[in-house]
Amino acid sequence: MPKPKSAGLLMYRIRDGELQVLIVHPGGPYWARKDAGAWFIPKGEIEAGEDELAAAKREFQEETSLVPTGPFLDLGEVTHKSGKRVQAWAFEGDCDPAAVVSNMFSMEWPPRSGRMQSFPEIDRAEFVNVARAREKLNPAEYAFIERLEKLRSNA
Repeated sequence: MPKPKSAGLLMYRIRDGELQVLIVHPGGPYWARKDAGAWFIPKGEIEAGEDELAAAKREFQEETSLVPTGPFLDLGEVTHKSGKRVQAWAFEGDCDPAAVVSNMFSMEWPPRSGRMQSFPEIDRAEFVNVARAREKLNPAEYAFIERLEKLRSNA
């Protein structure tokens, strides 16, 4: 059975002539101590019959509480090692990453305890330059940064 496809948005800004991108760290106990390679762009599953860009906008807003505004640059698709496919777009914007508020999810924690606990889907966000993005982002999703750089240099 094919893996579900996700859609996401990559917010970027230019500060002192340098490209910076907004990346997010997943919340919950499984991600708590992971850093390098554990950050992502805000994204989520595309619902049945949903337009991919509409899904990306919805997921971005759910995970960051920010309303994305275009124009949107198509960054294509990447495939994670797990087989998960992600379609992404970039848009220029700015925010205070410390003010990002994510939606919550519930899971049994600790495992087999019978206790349900709530965690933020995203526990933190950060604007990083391209070099830091290479260190922090999931390797598959770093391709979006490279594609954004190429699109901006051709503009």
